[in-house]
Amino acid sequence: MNSQEYLLSLPRILFFTGKGGVGKTSVACATSAALTDHGKRVLLVSTDPASNLDEVLGLRLSSTPQSVPGIQGLSALNIDPAAAAAAYREQVVGPYRDILPKASITSMEEQLSGACTVEIAAFNEFTKLLADQEATGAFDHVVFDTAPTGHTLRLLKLPAAWTSFIETNTTGVSCLGPLKGLQQQRGLYEVSLHNLTNADHTKVVLVSRPERSTLLEAQRTSAELRELGVLNQMLVLNGVFTAAGKRDPIAEHLEERGRLAVSQIPAELASLPRLTIPLLPYALIGIQNLRRMFINEAAPIDYDDNHGIEAIKPGESLGSLVDQIEKAGPGVVMTMGKGGVGKTTIAAAIAVQLAHRGHPVHLTTTDPAAHLSGIVASDIPNLLVSRIDPAAETLKYSADIRAQSASFLDAEGQALLDEDLRSPCTEEIAVFRAFADVVAEGKDRFIVIDTAPTGHTILLLDAAQAYHHEVSRSTKQTPEAVRELLPRLRDPRFTHVILVALPEATPIHEAEKLQEDLERAGITPFAWVVNQSLSVSPICDPILKARRDRELPYIAEVRTRLSRRFVLLPWRPDGAVGSKQSGVKDVPSNYW
Repeated sequence: MNSQEYLLSLPRILFFTGKGGVGKTSVACATSAALTDHGKRVLLVSTDPASNLDEVLGLRLSSTPQSVPGIQGLSALNIDPAAAAAAYREQVVGPYRDILPKASITSMEEQLSGACTVEIAAFNEFTKLLADQEATGAFDHVVFDTAPTGHTLRLLKLPAAWTSFIETNTTGVSCLGPLKGLQQQRGLYEVSLHNLTNADHTKVVLVSRPERSTLLEAQRTSAELRELGVLNQMLVLNGVFTAAGKRDPIAEHLEERGRLAVSQIPAELASLPRLTIPLLPYALIGIQNLRRMFINEAAPIDYDDNHGIEAIKPGESLGSLVDQIEKAGPGVVMTMGKGGVGKTTIAAAIAVQLAHRGHPVHLTTTDPAAHLSGIVASDIPNLLVSRIDPAAETLKYSADIRAQSASFLDAEGQALLDEDLRSPCTEEIAVFRAFADVVAEGKDRFIVIDTAPTGHTILLLDAAQAYHHEVSRSTKQTPEAVRELLPRLRDPRFTHVILVALPEATPIHEAEKLQEDLERAGITPFAWVVNQSLSVSPICDPILKARRDRELPYIAEVRTRLSRRFVLLPWRPDGAVGSKQSGVKDVPSNYW
């Protein structure tokens, strides 16, 4: 499929999804710009809590559509979960402000301060854009730039989940209070579900890199979408690299890795319509560069071999970070950052090193789409590997709550509890509880947590603060792990947060915003790791040189302004960092 065929194949509603770092936002923005060049009116929407649409488009977005300067016919917005939750609370509480006592109003506001409210509020904004003709009738296309895969699959499952919950609810209540408020949205939920499964109306664009891990995740996503009845899918293979010659071993490795991954593409993906986009020498930021993506002409390649490369030094080694973590004793290590930057690999490398040094270590992940088993060997002494599985945790949490209440609830009360536990919100609470339990294990061993991409992680930390506020205000019975979660995360001797980024504008600036959010929550990051840098790698390919030059100011920004401790890791052919003797792929010994 060429770019013209691709653009002509697109229905009104488009979803761009995929593993973090594959270029979803770039492809969604470039597609939107190209559609407007064909005379279409387009609304571009980000559902990612850590959206970087602002940076790509070069303007400050809000939760209401605004025109994008330089692209006639394009409007854009960000769905802000916090702002949506505040508006939702006011919608529920506002009518009672002059009627009920202040204490009652405060109680209502606190009841609506948890993860359930944030989720349903953001979901309501999403369904308006997906199903409400009044909200989007002025546009020919609505383009959703989504959060990384795990979060997006959760979002796309909610129309069916909430519709089913409303249909089968017999008590008139939900975790958000009276069901009446949800029933008012029932029509939108049903239309949303219909639109998602209507192949003439909606297409999901699976964006992937020519890499085995991202293609396997695209395969899993495709299968789950088919189970939901979302059948109109296509694959965009982004960043396909062709070396300029045979003089550059790194360029040859990069090209061969991509060729091998594409040759082994899963059958389900191979059968989908496919668009291939080459690796570009320029950053896909700004209107001019976005419009270049679908123009079939040779891109200019500009680089400067004397552009300050001699000033780039790797900083500390990854091993020195492990030394300091080991010295502090048992506790928690969390790798955080944008999807696709190498959080999982860095977490695995640290966990393996600590285990190799004789310490008991638990390596786990909060990312719904992460699979650590493909990175770490299963038989490493001292190392336990797991994942927080949302479905399994929901079953466990529901069983625990039922068991705790069995002795004092009658049949009617048990029925009400069962109704409440069937709410889609239960999953968010269950995952939060599991996260708190894992952090609590840090009293006795090293816990290394590969976190979900930034937006999902911010929501998890927001939930921690909300629970902490509720515990501080109330004397309700609360598990010790939940009660102590935020104090543990705030203790720099107990918790070491490592921000991982690639040497590019969006990953660096997203990690910077995450650092600001963490510090507002009283959590100070321990170190930054800038991963997969070409600036400390021997290269001569012109495209790679152009990309190397773009790295330098961002590396300098992290080193001089953002980090307390700084590690710079060179580009690796396999993208991995670890210790061969300990079960993770090999890396030069001076990293440790």
